[in-house]
Amino acid sequence: MKESSLESCPVPVEQQPVNEYEQLKDSWYFRWATLEKVAFWKKLAWIWVWGWIIVGPIAAASFTPQKHPILFVLSGCIGTSLLVGLFLLRLYLGWYYIKDRLKSEKVFYEESGWYDGQIWTKTPEMLARDRLLVNYEISPIIRRLHHTFFSLFLIFLSGIIIWQFLPSPN
Repeated sequence: MKESSLESCPVPVEQQPVNEYEQLKDSWYFRWATLEKVAFWKKLAWIWVWGWIIVGPIAAASFTPQKHPILFVLSGCIGTSLLVGLFLLRLYLGWYYIKDRLKSEKVFYEESGWYDGQIWTKTPEMLARDRLLVNYEISPIIRRLHHTFFSLFLIFLSGIIIWQFLPSPN
């Protein structure tokens, strides 16, 4: 990128979309979406297992494990899947926000506070660089998150369907 286009950019360095992307990519939580497939699924499994600490007692209070073990396990699995879904939603929203900031021709920024927002139009060089980042770096992450949401939805849906065929706990 030309040095002159950087000098003409009035957007503060920390609010420039490419720098926001770098911060997101390097952050502890959002980096999960950039991991290899097995490592990514291990992180989600880790959340799912630890989610049982929260969901397990609620499921046990609803369905006694000794009397209704299948309902207990199924309700716990459904609850932890919802918890994993919330973590995935947060990942998705963070990456989607950066995608929008990079893809947009105009950048909204604040000079010193919430009361003085400005809009700056990117130079053609910056826009081309940012859109390349979106196409080759962020779109695969968004696609992975979509597939993960779909997989989680199928697991959740299968749990609901199984639930429908179980006898009533009365």
